[in-house]
Amino acid sequence: MGGHHAASGAAAWVAVASTGPYTLGWYPLDPTGILIGGMVTAGTALVCDWDHRSSTVAHALPPLSNAIARGIENASGGHRQGTHSILGAAAFVFLAGLASQVHMDTGWGRLSVGAGLLCMFLINIAAKALKLFPKSGFISNWIFALVMAGLVTVYAPEQWTWLPTSMLIGVVVHIVGDLITTGGVPLLWPLVVRPPKMLRRMPLLRNVWRANGALSVPLLGRAGSKREWLVLIPVSAYAMVGMTMAGWAIAQHHWGRVAAAAGAWIRLWF
Repeated sequence: MGGHHAASGAAAWVAVASTGPYTLGWYPLDPTGILIGGMVTAGTALVCDWDHRSSTVAHALPPLSNAIARGIENASGGHRQGTHSILGAAAFVFLAGLASQVHMDTGWGRLSVGAGLLCMFLINIAAKALKLFPKSGFISNWIFALVMAGLVTVYAPEQWTWLPTSMLIGVVVHIVGDLITTGGVPLLWPLVVRPPKMLRRMPLLRNVWRANGALSVPLLGRAGSKREWLVLIPVSAYAMVGMTMAGWAIAQHHWGRVAAAAGAWIRLWF
């Protein structure tokens, strides 16, 4: 389910960029990097489903997102094909790496233009999957997307690797999430090896090596099952707590500036 993919992506980013550094000694990102990266990774955890013209991703920023979905669907062979494979994951990470290298030097400093444009889609599709927008209408989607693109362009983390890392985490979380449902994924696409008819009758093997060649470890059962909900409730809570703490740290850091600006405005008018 789209919302669960998004929550899993955000939780994975919090674990890698926030919890991991402080527990395992990794290099941590600042709260801005945690918050921005969490929102972006919630979106990268959905890009694999940009292979279906009727998906949530396809309707995130119409009509542009619809056109992109049709192109990806045709190039990847349809839903749960190329984009859900090792090759598809590598292509998405490569795209993110290219985008992270597009900068613009200005009098205000270096602006991450490429990251901002890509994240315009990523953050928006996460918000759409999490049902932060109404189903009908797309003006609010575009306004939100442009605002977030501007924020990422100005405040993106200095490490250029953050965006391809976010993409890698997101697509891996998505593929693993689909792998542990009954539908499975074609990990080796475009190489698709279907099991012989004799093996398709074996009770256990037929659930792991699907008739269409997909691989599955169906720990969660069908997509949207009760097991999936039970696993994703604590995962979503963990992501929410981590990003809320990052947001609170940012607010505390900038509170002095906000209070000073408010005081100056009050003195000016009163």
